Amino acid sequence: MMMLRLLIRPLTGGMLLLALSACGTASEEELRRWMDEQRSQTHPNVKPISEPKIFKPETYGQAAFVDPFSDQKLTQALKKDSVQAGSNGALIAPELARRREPLEEFPLDTMTLVGSLIRDSQPVALLMVGKLLYQVRVGDHIGQNYGRVDKIVETELSLREIMQDGAGEWVERTSTLRLQEKAK
Repeated sequence: MMMLRLLIRPLTGGMLLLALSACGTASEEELRRWMDEQRSQTHPNVKPISEPKIFKPETYGQAAFVDPFSDQKLTQALKKDSVQAGSNGALIAPELARRREPLEEFPLDTMTLVGSLIRDSQPVALLMVGKLLYQVRVGDHIGQNYGRVDKIVETELSLREIMQDGAGEWVERTSTLRLQEKAK
């Protein structure tokens, strides 16, 4: 009996393996057949590409007007500037003939007021630009818009800037830099 059991186990396992392999090939064949049927029944829905638009060149209708790059247009602009300089130039204009100071290379938004002190009975502001510390007094020029320091108090620095507006006229505006404390 023991012998019979030893023979039956491998035979049963072999038959089970043979049955499973037969099932695998049959289901694989069915799967392939189903996929072929689906491919033959499915038709892609591709929309046709629209025809390209035909380019129609436009004729230039401004030939009768003055060319914006002509000498005549440049002469008119220079005359206009000289008239404006004569009427408005004496009132507000930057000092173009003076030597530029080191802090005029930097825009105001890159400068940080980090402190102030009194030296020789005059207020001095301490400005941080990048990682460098600068001392600024009343009358010094800072910023890229011809700014001149008007007033220094303990917590702020006030300056007058001269800049051109959209029409090309020089206008004046007041700006301030306030003391900045470092966040912890």
